[in-house]
Amino acid sequence: MDAHSVHPTCLADPDRPRCQAGPPSHPFPVEVGGGRRTRQILMKERKTGMVKRASFTAVALAFALILTGCTSRPDEAGEPARQASPAASEPVTASEPVTKPKVVTSGLEAPWSIIFHGDTPLVSERDSGRILALHDDGTTSEITTVDDVRAAGEGGLLGLADHDGYLYAYVTAASENRIIRYPLQGDGAQLAVGRAETVLDGIPAGTYHNGGRIAFGPDGMLYATTGDNQNSDNAQDRASLAGKILRMTPEGDVPGDNPFDGSHVYSYGHRNPQGIAWAADGTMYATEFGQDTWDELNIIKPGGNYGWPIVEGICKNRQYIDPVQQWRPAEASPSGMTILGDDIWVANLRGQSIRQIPLSAPSTSTRHYVGQYGRISDVVVTPKGKLWAATSNTDGTGRPNQDDDRILTIPTE
Repeated sequence: MDAHSVHPTCLADPDRPRCQAGPPSHPFPVEVGGGRRTRQILMKERKTGMVKRASFTAVALAFALILTGCTSRPDEAGEPARQASPAASEPVTASEPVTKPKVVTSGLEAPWSIIFHGDTPLVSERDSGRILALHDDGTTSEITTVDDVRAAGEGGLLGLADHDGYLYAYVTAASENRIIRYPLQGDGAQLAVGRAETVLDGIPAGTYHNGGRIAFGPDGMLYATTGDNQNSDNAQDRASLAGKILRMTPEGDVPGDNPFDGSHVYSYGHRNPQGIAWAADGTMYATEFGQDTWDELNIIKPGGNYGWPIVEGICKNRQYIDPVQQWRPAEASPSGMTILGDDIWVANLRGQSIRQIPLSAPSTSTRHYVGQYGRISDVVVTPKGKLWAATSNTDGTGRPNQDDDRILTIPTE
């Protein structure tokens, strides 16, 4: 048997993967790899003087090596509050901002995605179903209200994308998630949309785990993140569109060079992927909500299996692709992401911060503005090379102030 096929930190049952050595509150492993019996023997022998201090220390150090791993948790927003996780060893550095962000606009309702059509910023509001154009003076105007939006839990009007004269939107409806597009007419204050066209439908939908980010890659193809719809088996089922990153033509067809013949599936084994972005060299990155223990930053490979629900976080099992970085949910719940210069920037909801990750060292990161602006749903690079962020304090989980929600210009130098 491959030594990596049953990793000591990745033993799991099918419904509740557990990749840690026992309950978080206990300092010793309890259930993994016979840990309960080992600990009982050690305690008995220690009482009878059969174990010397040096031996006990060596075993304790061995147990400590398997404490970092992956388990399961309810989702980030709208579900029961999570228990505090044990101390993590993520390589997070200083979290103090250099200067203060400036407010671009305020008074939004649960903004989810920011994109640009030319120089015109467009914003989706998850719960209202509105797509807004943002003007230079900070005012907004409604471009359209998307029909059939079912706003509940994490569902609603989610991701936006702009491509070749069309505005694309990822929408949670009553019985499915779907991707639609509108032909665009005019520009700036005169921007308008034509009749909606369906690009791809039949994506499983639910109150939670809808994914919802869409973006065009450097290859001109449309990519979409989809959640497992609270059915973890979907993630490993390549016949299902749930728990995946999908790749399609702008019209919604399956590209001939997709990794699985006749399938929109580009990668699978995802629980609830959120942000996607590409570096200048074409490397694709994605953020993902884990369950109980680890949220993730992944490098996406065509045809790659990212392990959910068998594993979560870094588990060193050769059957699955490990994340390049993992975070405790209290410091993350990563949402939108972008790449500016030599860094990845990630919006954090529960973590209430913006995370900066150098492309040259993607296992390290720095958190900025921790707790200062509440929940952050998206980050985006403007046509002028500035970094913008959207807060998400009116989403039913945050604690909004009188100006929320806002879009902020984030200093990066």
